[in-house]
Amino acid sequence: MAIRRMDNVAIVVDDLEASVAFFAELGMELEGEAQIAGACPDRMLGLDGVRSAIAMMRTPDGDGKLELTKFHAPEAVTAGPLNPPPHTLGLHRVMFAVDDIDDTIARLRGHGAELLGEVAQYENAYRLCNLRGPSGIIVALAEQIG
Repeated sequence: MAIRRMDNVAIVVDDLEASVAFFAELGMELEGEAQIAGACPDRMLGLDGVRSAIAMMRTPDGDGKLELTKFHAPEAVTAGPLNPPPHTLGLHRVMFAVDDIDDTIARLRGHGAELLGEVAQYENAYRLCNLRGPSGIIVALAEQIG
């Protein structure tokens, strides 16, 4: 038996509104928002008294989704440094293909994004960079060239 698809990647954020605005500026579309609470999320997460707000964002092609989650209870915890370096174990970045990396960086800077290094070129194939966005999320951008 094989999996059918990857449904979404969930990211816990401290400011849901700012995170939605950041990913909307990137070009993702808000698919929907919901308040989550009750026995099902408690059992699924192994926590008691879960209350959270989620926003489901999707890529323009409809294939990629991010579930942005703001926990109201229990309060979200930090697992290490607030802005961990890119070589930290575990999920630490989400990569997006973009048409114009320079324009995308400029637009995301308006939402507080900061380059981690610089825009680098990989052979004659891609221009690449990593940005730190809301809640310390690392977003990688790739512009195909040549």
